[in-house]
Amino acid sequence: MNAVLFVGHGSREQGGNEEVRQFVAEIASKMPNYLVETCFLEFVQPTIMQGIDRCVELGATHVVVIPIILFAAGHAKIHIPSAIDDAKKKYPFMKFTYGRPIGVHEQILEILSSRVQDIGIQIKEDLGETALLIVGRGSSDADANSDLFKISRLFWEKLQVKWVETAFIGVTAPLMDAGIERCLLLGAKKVIILPYFLFTGVLIQRMELMVQGYRETYKDKEFEMAPYFGFHPLLQEILIGRAEEALQDEVKMNCDMCQYRLEAMKHIDHHHHHDHDDHGHDHDHDHDHHNHGHDHNHDHHEHDHDHDHNHKHEHEHEHAPTGGKQ
Repeated sequence: MNAVLFVGHGSREQGGNEEVRQFVAEIASKMPNYLVETCFLEFVQPTIMQGIDRCVELGATHVVVIPIILFAAGHAKIHIPSAIDDAKKKYPFMKFTYGRPIGVHEQILEILSSRVQDIGIQIKEDLGETALLIVGRGSSDADANSDLFKISRLFWEKLQVKWVETAFIGVTAPLMDAGIERCLLLGAKKVIILPYFLFTGVLIQRMELMVQGYRETYKDKEFEMAPYFGFHPLLQEILIGRAEEALQDEVKMNCDMCQYRLEAMKHIDHHHHHDHDDHGHDHDHDHDHHNHGHDHNHDHHEHDHDHDHNHKHEHEHEHAPTGGKQ
């Protein structure tokens, strides 16, 4: 029997955890031929091992582990594979398949577009002097951070609007304040903040407060914050696709023998305990481990192995770092 175990990040904000449970329940209704269970990395139970235990109790002989994670940083590169390693020792008769995080996915661009429209903006007609600022969690993993910039660039290419900029809520630069300042210096009269987040949590609440502060600081400018991804049907499609890919053994990666992960495992504490959910873990990235001199200084290392790292663009736009043009 095949089981699909979806791994949410977990949050101190219980509303976010409940959203994950509801989200997976909706996915389960669309996958009636499989056992579908939910677990979490941090802050809340069931843990990954408890989720695997549950799958075994229900009769599963094959567990597919799917991270509900945007970019491949430490959780996807180290912590989830480590938990699977422990499960293999506990259940040597079981088959385990590790699926990919969401990564740089075309349908994410559709989700971003629809979230702009959700706040009453018709992209082609209403943007004008409006900048779009995509704000991610931020990570100490350079690949994960660079993937958000790639998303921003692809979003600009798709929309051909004036400005699409990129910022982070923590850990790395440019921070959200700097992203707002850049948008205004470029000449934007209005900034739409697009949270690159799956569900609600402490950081979404922080961003909402920051937007209120921008309205008070820049009284002659407009600021709107679009909804996070949440229960968007395309997000469900992406994750169902990741599950089906893994169930068919089509995941293009090999975590078991990845030299980078095995080396990193020698130097990390597997039993990490975080007291906040604004740590530097942005979670997604499809990633080819050829000739990348990765510096794994954050206990993190992911194994999604089919992402082309050729980011050289020949576009003659004046404001190039995140794909803005004038």
